[in-house]
Amino acid sequence: MINLTLKEIANAVGGEILSGAENLEISSVSIDSRNMLDNGLFIPLKGEKADGHDYIEKAFENNAAAAVTQRRIKPYREKGIILVKDTAAALRQIAKYYKKKFKVKTAAVTGSVGKTTTKDMLASVLGMQYNTLKTEGNYNNEIGLPLTVLKLKPAHEAAVFEMGMSDFGEIRALADIVRPDVGIITNIGMSHIENLGSREGIYKAKMEICEYFNKTCLLIVNGDDDYLVNAKNITDFEVVTYGIENKECDYVAYDIENLGLEGSRFKTKLYGAEYTIYVKIPGVHNIYNALAAAACGVHYNIGPRKIAEGIENFSLTKMRMSIEKAGNIVIINDCYNSSPDSVNAALKVLSTQNSRRVAVLGDMLEMGEYARQAHMKIGEDVKINGIDFLITVGDNAGFIAEGAENAGFCKDNIVLFDTTEQAKDNIMKYIKVKDSILIKASRGMHFEVLTEEIMKNAEEYINE
Repeated sequence: MINLTLKEIANAVGGEILSGAENLEISSVSIDSRNMLDNGLFIPLKGEKADGHDYIEKAFENNAAAAVTQRRIKPYREKGIILVKDTAAALRQIAKYYKKKFKVKTAAVTGSVGKTTTKDMLASVLGMQYNTLKTEGNYNNEIGLPLTVLKLKPAHEAAVFEMGMSDFGEIRALADIVRPDVGIITNIGMSHIENLGSREGIYKAKMEICEYFNKTCLLIVNGDDDYLVNAKNITDFEVVTYGIENKECDYVAYDIENLGLEGSRFKTKLYGAEYTIYVKIPGVHNIYNALAAAACGVHYNIGPRKIAEGIENFSLTKMRMSIEKAGNIVIINDCYNSSPDSVNAALKVLSTQNSRRVAVLGDMLEMGEYARQAHMKIGEDVKINGIDFLITVGDNAGFIAEGAENAGFCKDNIVLFDTTEQAKDNIMKYIKVKDSILIKASRGMHFEVLTEEIMKNAEEYINE
């Protein structure tokens, strides 16, 4: 982070300096009082369980140089204190002000499914030619994105930001901070339909990524998506499409080779010439993510061979379609999040395995009134994809079992657990030598403990 003065920050947030010199320089920002750096600014946030304002003094003791606050507090030694109406809003305002100091190529990625993988691929592609900053982990919301922006340095030439949301207006607020010149929307699925009401509502919310576009900006969308394909009619800025089924797309994947857990290989045209691209993670659905990254790479004038190399060598965020070995067991660890589209895609990957195929599926959250219907449909997908054994965890996941049984799945091959803890305590009873196991649920189910349990107890399967 380049230095900002206390006065600059106060002006950016419309705050009042209660103490501290106006020329006091700030070189880092943190929302955690335990992780303060010298010359750091502490921004206390009020959460459901704790209020960061209770830790302002602790932040100062840990070398924070300044803090913003919603409370009018007494001066603390020579520390800088800025009074604001809303500390969370102040974080966003500081990030917006800070981003304006940089002229970097800025791409933003959103979508119901695949945005993190697309972000990772795109950052790798851009990194082949530009010093690139990217969103780490799940820093894709109104707190994480500003913190990512504040990691920009003068050496950066490009930035890739992931944008998550659960309601209207959230993508617009994030776009206001980073002002992307390229936006990517991966698809319009069912995620967060509880708040947004319909896929039409989700489409409108995702399209907020274009709120601050001008004629020079580019929107890249999945042309196989029945909602996003309509974006091609927009004339206010350039729109590029990618796809597999829709041959009218600007970027089309063909001659696809499904390599199972080794990934996939496909051909596409870049700069008018044919190139082969290898995607190292399983699932044909990841070809869409690769096409989006390739389209953005072309826009930023990256050569085709560098694009292909960037996609092949990208690093995937943890718990996203991660293939792990535990003895003679294969685990498809995809428990970072869950939605109907992503579960179906993961089941397709599991279906490529020749061993016994076990699906461990938990609740998909934020489905609202669609919860029963969505989970029942996943049960049908379990049967369609030839899964051999089904374990469900959670209240709504029981509908997965019901849907599978209604579709003709053998009842004797279904096990239901009420909680993740109950599943953790019993899951090894149902695991066999050489099983291929999919672990998939919404993040709130904390399914990583199931992967850890299998990994920890799998020694008995080694070389059996």
